[in-house]
Amino acid sequence: MAEQSIPAEVSEKLSALPVASAVALHLKADQYFDAIQGLIDRFATKKDLEVVYVTSTIPSQSILNAMEALEIPVEHIWFVDCITQIMMSQAKRHPHSIVVESPTMLENIMLKVEFLLRKNPDRNALVVLDSINSLSIHNNTKILSEFLHILVNNLRARGAYTVIISMQEYETEEIRNMLVLVSDEALEVGV
Repeated sequence: MAEQSIPAEVSEKLSALPVASAVALHLKADQYFDAIQGLIDRFATKKDLEVVYVTSTIPSQSILNAMEALEIPVEHIWFVDCITQIMMSQAKRHPHSIVVESPTMLENIMLKVEFLLRKNPDRNALVVLDSINSLSIHNNTKILSEFLHILVNNLRARGAYTVIISMQEYETEEIRNMLVLVSDEALEVGV
C-alpha cells in the first residue's frame, strides 16, 4: 500500500468500528506520523471527537509541533504527557498539555484522562495511548495489564474510543497478549 494512504487507511478502519471500541494499533516506526494524522486529523475530526492523547514516548510539544506542520487543528486535542518531565525538558508547556511526573505513575495517568474527559462531558472522545511499548519498559507486566483493563473498561463505559499504539519493532509476546485481552480489534496498517 502506498505510504500516503496510511492516514486514510487508519481513519477508514477506525470508522468501521462501533463507538466505545478498544483498538490495538500495530505500527512500524516510519508509519507513526501518518497514523497519527489518520487518527486525529481524519478520524477524530470527522467524528467530532475530543482527543486525549497519553504520551509516554515522545514529548507532547514534539507531537504538537508535528501537528502544526501538518496543519492539524489542536483546539480539541489534550495531552497527558508522561515523558517530558523524565527527560528533564525545559520546553514551554502548551496549555493543552498536563504533565505526569513519570510513566510509572499509572494511577495519575488515569486520573488526568478522567479529568480531561470531564472537561467536555457532552462530547464523545478518542483516547490514544502512545505507546504500550514505552509503558512496558517503565512498568511490570501485571501492573500494566491491570491498568489497561481498568482504563479501557472505564472508557468503554463512557462511550469513548480507545486506541493503544504498539510499535511492531519493539513488541514482545507479553505485549501482544496484553493487547489481545483488552482490545476489541487489532489493526495493522500498510499490510
